Amino acid sequence: MTPPRKTCVIFDLDGTLIHSAPDLQAALNAALEPLGRGPVDLATTISFVGNGVEKLVQRGLAATGGSTADLHRTTLARFLDAYAVNGVALTALYDGVLPQLEWLRSAELSLGICTNKPEGPARHICDEMGLSPFFDVIIGATPDQPRKPDPAPLHATMARLSATPEQTIYVGDSAIDFETARAAGVDFWLYTEGYLSRDLSGETCARRFNNWADPQLFSDLIPAD
Repeated sequence: MTPPRKTCVIFDLDGTLIHSAPDLQAALNAALEPLGRGPVDLATTISFVGNGVEKLVQRGLAATGGSTADLHRTTLARFLDAYAVNGVALTALYDGVLPQLEWLRSAELSLGICTNKPEGPARHICDEMGLSPFFDVIIGATPDQPRKPDPAPLHATMARLSATPEQTIYVGDSAIDFETARAAGVDFWLYTEGYLSRDLSGETCARRFNNWADPQLFSDLIPAD
């Protein structure tokens, strides 16, 4: 039986479409500075990314002297304040992302974002980076929703796009994204130049790519006439 045509592409955000780690690093260090801690370097910050900002701050505290519930709460608040002010100052799209999104849009595929970044900052960054017009749905972390690798956010994104798992590709850069796609029954494409912190060489990915500028990257999604 011929598999269903892919009609929906959903993307992770940080480390997949955007290089946001420098702004995350700046906000983390701004949150740690009043404690006399840090600075945390960029490579270490990247290793903290993927499970949401709560985990990022928790890992930052653990790496610089330890944490308590109260300390985590106040440091997280400082982080969010700093990130709200300068969340896109150092963030950049990966080269080639915009032309690929333009092509996918012209091919009339449904496009969404599913990220563990809080939904408010995710939408703001997409607006500032010129990404929002390409996407029908942007789903970020909210207090009432599980985080990836729980498949619930990806299922919610597909539901809002009226897509089935068989029709969908999830594009991400991390083991968390891989596990999310697997749990949701969705084909996973791995961007290998993002924030991958666990070796996935032994795992089955529908595609691996290292260059957003490849003009043939998505071409096989559209059947030949």
